Amino acid sequence: MAVQRVDVRVRAAAAPAAVYALVRDGSSWPDWAPFTGFELERAGEQGAESVGAIRVFRRGKKITREQVVELVPERRLGYALLSGLPLLDYRANVDLAPVDGGTEIHWHSSFRPRFPGTGWLFRKVLSVFIRRCALGLAEHAGRR
Repeated sequence: MAVQRVDVRVRAAAAPAAVYALVRDGSSWPDWAPFTGFELERAGEQGAESVGAIRVFRRGKKITREQVVELVPERRLGYALLSGLPLLDYRANVDLAPVDGGTEIHWHSSFRPRFPGTGWLFRKVLSVFIRRCALGLAEHAGRR
C-alpha cells in the first residue's frame, strides 16, 4: 500500500516560542483543536511531555494515543500514532519557522492505510482535521 502524505501550512501572528509552547503542552490542545480531552499516559525520558511521552487525546468517544518522538525547542514537535486509527506507520511533524513577525506552522504527516483502498479517504479526512488544528493553533497563539 502506498504511503499517503498530508501537508498543511498556515501562518500565526505569534512568535515561534508562543506557538511551540502550545503545541508541546497536550493539555492546551482541547482549547484550540477539535479534542474534548487530554491525558498524559506516560511521562517521557526527561519527564512530562518530553521525548518518549505517550499522550492520549479524546474526541467524544474516540481515543488516539500518540508518542512524542522528536522535540526541537521553538522549531519542531514530532509524534507517532500508537493507536486509535486504522493506520500504519503514522508519523507527523509540526514545524515552526519565523516569518514576518509571526510563525509559519507546517504540519505534515505520512502513513499507510491498514486496509487497502482507504488511503485516499484517510488522507482527505486528515487533511481537513490537521488544517483545523493548525488554524486553531495559530488563532489561539495569536490571542495569548
